[in-house]
Amino acid sequence: MSIESIISEFAGIAASPAKQLANYKAEGKKVIGVLPYYAPEELVYAAGMVPFGMWGTNDKGISLSKEYCATFYCTIAQLDLEMLLDGTMDQLDGVITPTICDTLRPMSQNIRVAMAKLKKMPTIFLAHPQNRKPAYGLKFCVDQYTNVKKALEEISGAPITDDALKNAIKVYNASRVARRDFVKLANEHCDVVTPTKRSAVLKASWFMLKDAYTEKLVALNEELKKLPDCDWKGTKVITSGIICDNPALLKIFEDNNVAIAADDIAHESRAFRVDVPECDDPMMALAMQFANQDYDVLLYDEHSSENRRAEHIVDLVKENGAQGVIVFMQQFCDPEEMEYPYLKKALDAAQIPHIKLGIDQQMHDFGQAATAIQAFADVLSMQK
Repeated sequence: MSIESIISEFAGIAASPAKQLANYKAEGKKVIGVLPYYAPEELVYAAGMVPFGMWGTNDKGISLSKEYCATFYCTIAQLDLEMLLDGTMDQLDGVITPTICDTLRPMSQNIRVAMAKLKKMPTIFLAHPQNRKPAYGLKFCVDQYTNVKKALEEISGAPITDDALKNAIKVYNASRVARRDFVKLANEHCDVVTPTKRSAVLKASWFMLKDAYTEKLVALNEELKKLPDCDWKGTKVITSGIICDNPALLKIFEDNNVAIAADDIAHESRAFRVDVPECDDPMMALAMQFANQDYDVLLYDEHSSENRRAEHIVDLVKENGAQGVIVFMQQFCDPEEMEYPYLKKALDAAQIPHIKLGIDQQMHDFGQAATAIQAFADVLSMQK
């Protein structure tokens, strides 16, 4: 298959998750919705079910969820609940609700109450430890994952064996490797893999079984490796934030010859940055993977009084040939807003230009963003 045909297939899945969900149900599969962040999807896969990412949507308004949550909740959380309430996700067989931030904690209970009230799918509560590296943190994480495992076994009707889980870990690690390879190749061939196409390829991973996804992505990577080196005349940036999957917004990058060299986006590279150790105890391996997650504003950093994500982004700029950083600030995300001064301080100290754009999934008019990105692209071009 050609590069365009493979990317087009990914883009179709990314644009129509409801259709993908319906296809899985037509095949007789059970599907589990997975909210952000860091849920152990391997457990769902090992149970013979399909993990299905839930990161809000760019195509819905917020109405029914207002009954359950405050207006200052981020739109990702509100829209996930909206889709659970309005029937969009009725074909799910269950939903996992991590509680890693101040919005997701109460939202998990809103979803539980709403689903019970409407007699819909079971809700699986997941609380990660903040002190995740010490032995007691690992044990807490294993206990929490064990609760998730038991709930999934009830839904699937069969036990999750260690062998099945070890296989799931291998499948997911292979997928992470392929996605990391793709991100690198997208930078090397940014004339072909535009920001909208890059986003579509990565977004599709949330709605596909990882073995099928990885097979297609490896094929795409092999085709990209055959291309001649790209002599990019535009500028390159690092993107940072929770999510940036709106094609209308990303098209502004393309209109101004701005390529994405790499990212620190929760919806993208943060999700596949760390592999799971392949060892004899697969449950502990999953906990160790979470313990090894670093450079995330939502996670406690025992190594520093300031979160080291800023250092990580500075390194991304230097390692990937970028000229600047675009920070996508999710509206009403207190952790990111509080962390921004540290990020700005580190970027200024490294003399790396950046801009901050406030976004949410209810935005459809990107006039101000277009002006800011155009001006930023001009500044970066003059500094090349």
